[in-house]
Amino acid sequence: MKNRFYFIIGAIAAMFFSSCKKDNYEAPSADFTGRIVYKGEAINVEYGQVNFELWQSGFGNYSALKVNVSQDGHYSAKLFDGDYKLVFSPNQGPFLWKKNAAGKQDTIVVNISGSKAMDIEVMPYYMIRNASLTAASGKVNGSCKLEKIITDANAKDIESVSLYINKTQFVDGGNNIAIQQLTGAAIADLNNLSMSVNIPAIVPAQNYVFARIGVKIAGVDDLIFTPVSKLSF
Repeated sequence: MKNRFYFIIGAIAAMFFSSCKKDNYEAPSADFTGRIVYKGEAINVEYGQVNFELWQSGFGNYSALKVNVSQDGHYSAKLFDGDYKLVFSPNQGPFLWKKNAAGKQDTIVVNISGSKAMDIEVMPYYMIRNASLTAASGKVNGSCKLEKIITDANAKDIESVSLYINKTQFVDGGNNIAIQQLTGAAIADLNNLSMSVNIPAIVPAQNYVFARIGVKIAGVDDLIFTPVSKLSF
């Protein structure tokens, strides 16, 4: 009976120390950071809507780690050291990702050995150029020009261009207090776009808003944006 008691105590202790060992694995410590860019210029997107995948083999469950891209095109992830395959899944972002010889989304190998900063080059359908955002007389005024980057068989038309304003720094189709939209059919000249939107009453009152312009490309879910601007009035 006594031996059985000690056996039970020993088994419980073994389970306890085994559990502690599992719980004490080191957390990933390498910072993988950078931006999504076109020729060195950050691609601004909608908050929480664009991500890429990192795949690492050799650890049993082979699944993707999704890394979100922030509004201003930056990303950040905590990783273990090792080799990863980086890929954008189809229909992610207002841009094209390179394809392999089989016509599928290609991967690039990323070696992590300590913290690493790396910009990821993509090919946007359009870039927003010479954007100007101002506030005056109870309105926000915006202007810009659009440069068509992809002009081959993968080229797409503009569905709409929108001027968004919000009372916080998160500004997009789902986060705004007012919006003015131009349809693609209403755009006569890509080099001369202008919009204006009234600033509604804000509760509690504040004397500033955040604004940016977003471009919706036909057949593409994710918009490309200008950087967020804080405008006082």
